[in-house]
Amino acid sequence: MIQKLLKQLNAEQAEAASSIEGPLLVLAGAGTGKTRVITYRIGCMIQNGISPANILGVTFTNKAAREMKERLAQLIGAETAKKVTLGTFHSFCARLLRREIDLLGYDSRFTIADDSDQNGLIRQALGELGISTEEISVDAALGMIGRWKNAMLEPKDASNVAETEREIKTAAVYARYQQYLENQNIVDFDDLLFFVVKIWRKYPEKLRKYQDIYKYILVDEYQDTNMVQFELLKMLVGENKNICVVGDDDQSIYGWRGAVVENILNFPHHFKGAKVVKLEKNYRSTNKILQAANKVIAVNQDRYQKNLWSDNGEGENIKIVRTESADEEAQFIAEAVQETVLSNHEMSYKDIAVLYRSNHLSRVLERALREYRVPFKLVGGQEFFGRKEIKDAAAYLKLIVNPKEDQSFLRILSVPPRGIGDKAVKKLKELQGQTFIPYSELVGHDSFLSELSSAGKSNARALYNSFLKYRNLFSSPGNLAEKMQKYFEEAGYYDGFQKLYKNRDEAEKRQANVDEFISAAAEFESRAAEEVFLMDFLESFSLLDENDKTEDEEQNADTVTLTTVHAAKGLEFPCVFLVGMEDKIFPHERSVKEGNTDEELRLFYVAITRAKTNLCITYASSRFMRGQFQRKMPSHFLRLLPDDSIEKIKGSDFFRSVDKDEVLEGLQDIFKVLKGES
Repeated sequence: MIQKLLKQLNAEQAEAASSIEGPLLVLAGAGTGKTRVITYRIGCMIQNGISPANILGVTFTNKAAREMKERLAQLIGAETAKKVTLGTFHSFCARLLRREIDLLGYDSRFTIADDSDQNGLIRQALGELGISTEEISVDAALGMIGRWKNAMLEPKDASNVAETEREIKTAAVYARYQQYLENQNIVDFDDLLFFVVKIWRKYPEKLRKYQDIYKYILVDEYQDTNMVQFELLKMLVGENKNICVVGDDDQSIYGWRGAVVENILNFPHHFKGAKVVKLEKNYRSTNKILQAANKVIAVNQDRYQKNLWSDNGEGENIKIVRTESADEEAQFIAEAVQETVLSNHEMSYKDIAVLYRSNHLSRVLERALREYRVPFKLVGGQEFFGRKEIKDAAAYLKLIVNPKEDQSFLRILSVPPRGIGDKAVKKLKELQGQTFIPYSELVGHDSFLSELSSAGKSNARALYNSFLKYRNLFSSPGNLAEKMQKYFEEAGYYDGFQKLYKNRDEAEKRQANVDEFISAAAEFESRAAEEVFLMDFLESFSLLDENDKTEDEEQNADTVTLTTVHAAKGLEFPCVFLVGMEDKIFPHERSVKEGNTDEELRLFYVAITRAKTNLCITYASSRFMRGQFQRKMPSHFLRLLPDDSIEKIKGSDFFRSVDKDEVLEGLQDIFKVLKGES
């Protein structure tokens, strides 16, 4: 029976699936069938007499866990598959804690905190300790507490390692926050993992209990594990040493959220006598694409050497397209997508993906795709103008145009935090009931300011003064981008992202999106036939928002995918466009400054290996940044691509000679055929 299973695998896959005892590292390159190996290995283990109840498989997403369960059920039968423990790290730990958490003073009926629970408890802790959210933001505190828990540090440990005044105060917040959680029988997501390690360290008999149950452990996407996950696995494996990890160090792209690539690089050191099997036969891409990926990633020194290849033929060259501007790049993408669908009846919109390094690059792409009537969906994010930070920015601007916009005022009052809490808002509402004056004017009245702390009073007055100043400046047309940027700065919005988001990456991403919003205003003004006012731009923004809602309702499954490279990991498409390949965008500007581009290079490798048959990489010679054109240089990563696998094109030379109306008419004919109308 085992041999029958193994015959369905290639030689390397079969070796991995049949190696049951001892530590095993399966280096599964992109598209080499890692999920297939995991499920077949479990099948071989069961056929070899191992009880399914003794097998534990952990991964990072519910989607991946569901896929494993479905494949395993098809392979060995649903009833047997149910006896295998498969799930995410967090679901496994939650299940274990239901049985054992009483050892830590909790009740088994504990609840898991969501973001709003955490935010509220941190705010309470900060308030009781007399620490303002301007000094330490809620997200900054949560971010640091999360890092401490990832490093398996208790509040007292965090206090001991804290060096700066900010760290010392955050450690005090951590202690109080953790006490609130315990008092209310709540755990957060970091606790789920950390508490299991704590129990196993404090009660060795409990560790032995689970070592006796889970004698065979499989881990998917091992390159994404963090410190506490590694410790949990190492403890559970114990002397059994029956652990199989599957992953690819070349696809380790989550260091910014705690992943430790050294976990996979040092696996043979951590688990002595480990066997290493490399999966290099790719079932996804053509060899031109794989050759490019191999050459790019070979630049990184600290990695396992792998050489991907396939039976899918040489394939087409990778297209490298230079455009003069971001607008021309977006136009090229829209027209190339249409050209691809029109000229290849086997290609649908769903076979095409447009990838980018950062979300803010999607705005001009979305506009161009709408203009060419290309249906699309965003993965891992909202459409640009539907994002929270863009709606917040618009709310600030609406208060300039219309001071009576009370809803917009309530939206931005605590964005960023200004020390104006619920009690003050209640007072504001009471005053309005007496005076009928809009909130944006009442916020500067002495009757309201007298109710605030000194910090809150100062911030409220500053917000009110920014309203007065910029209502006057925006009363004349022109220079919208410059005025918007200065207004956002003086109102506290532009520089407030570090207070709002727990890590620097998130804060910078949100700020970059606002930069793109400012650029949108500059572009709107540059395209206008006459001078425009702020009201004109807001009207265009509002109409676009309504159109977006209509399009969202009408979209079906046959849509082009727009997504970041991070969110595209694990996906594949026949045709991929990778846009914005410029220095300071890809690789990211900060990684260059810090002299750490290894992870950026791995991200480029991931982008390349999403493509099955066609890959087109674009870059622009200039972009709107903060309302003005900036010259851009092509990413130095492009120099790593092999000359015999690429074809360089100027974007304008690739555009169709027919006009847009002809393209759209041709598409309408295709739609009629698909619907059976002709």
